[in-house]
Amino acid sequence: MDKSQIIADDKNYIANTYARFNIVVKEGHGSKIIDSEGKEYIDCATGIGVNIFGINDREWKDAVTAQINKVQHICNLYYAEPQTELAKLLCDKTGAKKVFFGNSGAEANECAIKVARKYSYDKYGEGRYEIITLKNSFHGRTMATLTATGQDAFHRYFGPFLEGFKYAEPNIESVIECYTHKTCAVMVEVIQGESGVNPLNAEFLTGLEKFCKQRDILLICDEVQCGNGRSGYFYAYEAYGLHPDIVTTAKGLGGGLPIGACLLFDKCKNTLSAGDHGTTFGGNPVACAGALSIVKRIDKNLLLEVQGKGAYLRENISRIKNVKGVSGLGLMIGIETEKPAREIAEACLGKGLIVLTAHNKVRLLPPLNISKNEMDEALQILKEVISK
Repeated sequence: MDKSQIIADDKNYIANTYARFNIVVKEGHGSKIIDSEGKEYIDCATGIGVNIFGINDREWKDAVTAQINKVQHICNLYYAEPQTELAKLLCDKTGAKKVFFGNSGAEANECAIKVARKYSYDKYGEGRYEIITLKNSFHGRTMATLTATGQDAFHRYFGPFLEGFKYAEPNIESVIECYTHKTCAVMVEVIQGESGVNPLNAEFLTGLEKFCKQRDILLICDEVQCGNGRSGYFYAYEAYGLHPDIVTTAKGLGGGLPIGACLLFDKCKNTLSAGDHGTTFGGNPVACAGALSIVKRIDKNLLLEVQGKGAYLRENISRIKNVKGVSGLGLMIGIETEKPAREIAEACLGKGLIVLTAHNKVRLLPPLNISKNEMDEALQILKEVISK
């Protein structure tokens, strides 16, 4: 089937929820993608931060294939070694005590919301259920996580929404203003990805943790996009010295297969009991086997490399004519330019570079193992497009 037919059938048979770029992806390897017409691209999108070791990663494929050859799925009424091993590895790396596996970041955040409310219900009784999130946050597209998302643009058409959420500016004064005796948790992305790759202020986050601990309010860190080495830390909250009560993650965790995880620390490690929550596909053994191959490779040396690569890219991008600002941490980078972000992304695609957008910024989420030569190729294309 040729490109035009694929695109026509897509428009006819798939719900039109995506403003797709004019490319049909056929195959790839590492940081390179090849389209249906044989054109090669440098991939600085990684499926929105999913393929963190690139396309066709050998170690990941071997782990997934080995598990497929054993059993592809069992339900959560039985034990499965890959799921148990992955949970233990995540706890060892973070200090978490328990893990709940789902299929996506939205599901991980749904679990966090339920845990926070049940923790408060168990300890304080009814009426303590409100969760404070931040303006310009993004936490998912289910009804609860959509309500938690602090962006009006995502709230059109879908009301009425769930009660129990308030939206604060990213400063402690605004959080205090939102706080009432009904508050049970505060949920934040320490780097807001979808709204423009905006790292939060370190002083605010430190003050927020203190504020929460003084009032027994759970601090939830949404690490769906910025986690799993993307920031140059295993989870980005580590860069700020935070000690959250719940951490959610997905995207890069699975290396290409759908998986989400909700990590529960000391306060709420025993909040969930049999029947309180569940999933059919969450913790799927194939997805967990793939995730194990990813997490095992995110070590100190890799994280230092990610920090160095991120600094190199941000420094060189900041020198490009018409760049107004560069934000981010590690290999999670936002670029504000004089031109509309979508226009930049379209022009980059024409020259063989795949990038993302986030509000008014161009967003880069390259593989963590991208080479210097590939970074330099990407920088050259960005320079040609942005400075033109």
